[in-house]
Amino acid sequence: MPKRLSATSWRWIGCGVAVTALAVLCAGSVLAASAAGPANTTPPSVSGSPIIGKVLTGSRGSWTGTGITYSYAWLRCDTNGAGCAGIAGATGTTYNVTSAVLGATIRFAVTASDSSGETTLASSPTGEITTGNGKPASSAPPTISGTATVGTALASTTGSWVGDQPITYSYQWLQCDQSGNACAPISSAVNSSYKLAQNQVGTTVRIKVIAANSRGNGSAISTQTAVVQDASGGGGIINLPNGGKSVDAADVPAGERLIVQKVQFSPNPVRSRTAPITITVTVKDTRGYYVRNAFVYLRSTPLLTETPTDARTATDGKVKYSVKPRSDFPLKNGYSVQFFVKAYRKGDPTLAGISGTRLVQVATATS
Repeated sequence: MPKRLSATSWRWIGCGVAVTALAVLCAGSVLAASAAGPANTTPPSVSGSPIIGKVLTGSRGSWTGTGITYSYAWLRCDTNGAGCAGIAGATGTTYNVTSAVLGATIRFAVTASDSSGETTLASSPTGEITTGNGKPASSAPPTISGTATVGTALASTTGSWVGDQPITYSYQWLQCDQSGNACAPISSAVNSSYKLAQNQVGTTVRIKVIAANSRGNGSAISTQTAVVQDASGGGGIINLPNGGKSVDAADVPAGERLIVQKVQFSPNPVRSRTAPITITVTVKDTRGYYVRNAFVYLRSTPLLTETPTDARTATDGKVKYSVKPRSDFPLKNGYSVQFFVKAYRKGDPTLAGISGTRLVQVATATS
């Protein structure tokens, strides 16, 4: 007998297309495992209201065959009843509708098995799952398109909503920190598009959509954009969450230099030759700005670890390496291994430019 599929293995992709061991059919006979197996005379059906908090009840329909056994799966589908996937744990004849399926449709699938094989059929889809009070409810949040650069116009969708029609929409753009938190409304930014301003450099932006109908209103907020950059070549000054300011290496002026401000080792002391050493380097310039897009060269002296490929600093001026000790890496109490660190701007002459260097060391110890 063919292996019976679990509820989570269902996937609707359209009529006449194979899905693992299943062949997808149309109308009431939606999914069929094989030509053999019990024959269906009345397809499965669903009764109950497609409303959050209500209970849907599935009927297996009518089947012919000898010694038939049944198993069940509830499917979450697109609004047109396609794109179905099994709902985890929903394998009984009833399903308690939750907010997780808001805006979706539901089908009830029945697998009938006997000694000749098994047949799987699904009901027609329910209506879209909605709220009981008819107020607008978000089934998919709004999204933002456009590049996070000063002068660029961002555009927002409304997202997807359910509720009594008609539904109208209004907008409020929000300015947030780099993690998308601590958001505050942007004055007069109440349309579906917004042109980024200079004072947004170093922040992120989100859109809040308010949906309203005769029953009330609801709101949904998009994810944050990337950190807003200046329209100039280097990206301008970015305000960091720690109160510092970040500049692009390309914008460090002549007469200033890069400084290897901090080098942190973990673990410290090093007690093993098999575990990698994490080394975090922080780069600033002589004005005190954190420097992004600077490159960092790192090498133990003498050569007692692998030498990583030069990498560029992030917005906060930091770059992190993971280096593995060599077999001759010394593990001695009271001993240290020295590292040479160089921060530089790509394209500068090797012996000139704004580069800065530093010698640092990490302690070692017996394991």
